[in-house]
Amino acid sequence: MGNDAAVRSEGWIQRVVIGRNPAWTFARIVLLVTTVFLLLKYVVLIRKIESTSMLPTFREGSIHLIYRLAYPATGGPERGDVVGIRTSGETVMYVKRVVGLPGERFEIRNGEVRINGQPLDEPYVRPGRRAWNRASQVLEKDQYFIIGDNRSMAQEQHEFGVVPRWRVVGKVVW
Repeated sequence: MGNDAAVRSEGWIQRVVIGRNPAWTFARIVLLVTTVFLLLKYVVLIRKIESTSMLPTFREGSIHLIYRLAYPATGGPERGDVVGIRTSGETVMYVKRVVGLPGERFEIRNGEVRINGQPLDEPYVRPGRRAWNRASQVLEKDQYFIIGDNRSMAQEQHEFGVVPRWRVVGKVVW
């Protein structure tokens, strides 16, 4: 009687883990692994924020998804979007905010970003920004001006500037 119960117990465990049809269970596992691989390869990237340049929006060490399909091949980011910027290869990238769009004139005067001569409303930037300055420049077709939200950092410690469209990997979603 004891052996009979053990056999039934093993049969139940096997049914839960493998299912009644092992071939179908294997096919589902292959489908799941393939789907996850394709999603992580072509649709989303998982990235850890490695600096304080995007405070207060993102904390250093926080993990976010970059949605690669956010911008169709003919379109591009909009002002205010937080994007992943490819620097070298697929693994090294910055996370920054788009503030200047193609064809616009931008400058930074005493810490204030100006677009076509008008101050840009940036509610995501904390008070107490430093007096950064950058000369006026017109963005060419397919160029964007990107910058982090933490303007209390010294300008020399902050990576920002003009990037071509092809370097924009996708939109950060959180």
